Amino acid sequence: MSSVSSPYRIIAVCTGNICRSPMAELMLAEAFAAAGLAGAVVVDSAGTTAYEAGRPIDPRAARKLAAHKLASDRHIAREWRPEWFRDRHLILALDVDHYGWLRATAPGGEALARIRMLRSFDPAVAGRDLLDQGIEDPWYGGHADFEVTWDLIKAAVPGIVEHVRQEVRQQNQPGQQVRSIS
Repeated sequence: MSSVSSPYRIIAVCTGNICRSPMAELMLAEAFAAAGLAGAVVVDSAGTTAYEAGRPIDPRAARKLAAHKLASDRHIAREWRPEWFRDRHLILALDVDHYGWLRATAPGGEALARIRMLRSFDPAVAGRDLLDQGIEDPWYGGHADFEVTWDLIKAAVPGIVEHVRQEVRQQNQPGQQVRSIS
């Protein structure tokens, strides 16, 4: 981004973009709005596969989000596009397979530096092995698995918000050169 008026862009990535990544997207968007950063940060999500492209969010994820007053009815699953390596400042993998896939397909060092495990921002697991930072796919389970997914994402949200707040603050400092990702 070459302008301080450009938003800081985050994308959450899982397999099909119907459970974990849209939950993370909506939870983060709400957290950034609550932190007064809604205009400065844009959050979206995608899947590493096209398995679910064009479909709505999983009904169990939708129910969990609705219980917290987060509407998900506008979500349509989509597959990752390579140009998003350039367009996103922070790429959040929900599990180790997504992390590995993103790193294997990244076009270079600058893109690699943007890829993080979402839970690497959770103080309880930050710095631990990547296998300890993953969020298992709740699609194969029941409602309790979506509860666990919610809790694991929620634990990382404050750390992500603080990280992005610092990034945005640094970008907006007078005389500070803003990094270009184009």
